[in-house]
Amino acid sequence: MARLPYVDPATAPDSVREALEAAPQLNVFRMVAHAETAFRPWLRFGGALLRSAELDARLRELAILRVSKLTPGAEYEWVQHVPIALAVDCTEDQVAALEAGDDAADCFSEEEQLVLRFTNEVVRDATPTDAVWNAAVTRWSPREIIELLLTIGQYMMLGRVMATTRIDIDGIGGTAAVSLLPKQ
Repeated sequence: MARLPYVDPATAPDSVREALEAAPQLNVFRMVAHAETAFRPWLRFGGALLRSAELDARLRELAILRVSKLTPGAEYEWVQHVPIALAVDCTEDQVAALEAGDDAADCFSEEEQLVLRFTNEVVRDATPTDAVWNAAVTRWSPREIIELLLTIGQYMMLGRVMATTRIDIDGIGGTAAVSLLPKQ
């Protein structure tokens, strides 16, 4: 059970109510809506990462799933992003490997293993090792690297909000939820 009540659109300030009505009807949005002044910009930011980034969506989703497994209490993130990962061509084997904590499984390409190592090191140590960094800068553009870092940071933050407030797992928004988020 959540530690805070979810924002009720009917009693929310107009700007929050309008944003909630336009967003997917998920508990994560109803919880973050408590931060009235940050809510709409946060929705735009999240929408930009999910809908307008240059970083390959498959790599983004692998990073998000990895962050969720590295963050105790972030099961909500996992539940919401598995269908998105599958929709952007991640495989059931990859999801199962991440679920089992095997981020070096043979089902991951060299590039996918690199994004997972990069994610592991950023989450655990705040920065990747020189070897992982050098591999990343030879593989991805500066834009893609910053988008990956922003994605990792966004889902680390969300995982902590989810764990701390104990957001209840609700219906899966999946790709329908992503399509409703503002692009920018």
